[in-house]
Amino acid sequence: MAHGLALDHAAWASPWRERSLRDKGVLSLGLLGSALALPPIPGGAAVALISVVLLVGPIKVGWGRLVRVVWLPVVSIAIGVATVAVSVGWSSGPTFAITPEGLRTARDLAVRSLAATLALFTLACSTPMIDLLTGLRKLRVPDPLIEIASLIYRFAFGLIENVGEIRRAQEGRLGYVDRRAAMRSASMAMSVLFLRVWERARRLDVGLAGRGYEDSLRTLEPPRIRSTAFLVGSLVLLAVLIGTSVMWGVLR
Repeated sequence: MAHGLALDHAAWASPWRERSLRDKGVLSLGLLGSALALPPIPGGAAVALISVVLLVGPIKVGWGRLVRVVWLPVVSIAIGVATVAVSVGWSSGPTFAITPEGLRTARDLAVRSLAATLALFTLACSTPMIDLLTGLRKLRVPDPLIEIASLIYRFAFGLIENVGEIRRAQEGRLGYVDRRAAMRSASMAMSVLFLRVWERARRLDVGLAGRGYEDSLRTLEPPRIRSTAFLVGSLVLLAVLIGTSVMWGVLR
């Protein structure tokens, strides 16, 4: 949950939050596409470097928060890379081998995955979920899907708050003094949490029905900054990145 909270806090605090989703989307998705399409070296490595510079620079995530945001994806990438680097066989028992080809494949996978993750975070760390959902509505995504995603997002924070309250109450009553007590407290917490979520959902349904809810809840969208210079600069950056990677491959 700390990963999700750090990501949400970074998005709401970013100076780029006021920018148009179109401008940020072109840059972020362009970097993502470059990370997937270009060779890992130098294309993927360049995408990763550019993304880190953007995150700690104009997006102002900060190194500490950036570490909290990326540690979980990095661990997942490391696990996937390890399974590629190590070959598992069977010869009178399990055998493990590391080959040069496996190491090259693992290296390329690690660079490409990390670059794509950081490129996507340039959008996630500068755009709150509410703005992303508004953008999806403009792209004609069906309203029921957007409403479900919005409810899940809003419920998540209430769920985190309830878990904290239950945990603190149980700790005050020595609910985790030993293993047996901890298991009993955890099971009771899950049941109480389920009842609270169910009751909150029921009250929300009654409230929406009383307000004439049918298929979507429309809210006012604050004005966003649309910058032609930002858009042109993003396209130029992507063009230079792609051109440099292609020339690198030709000269090699």
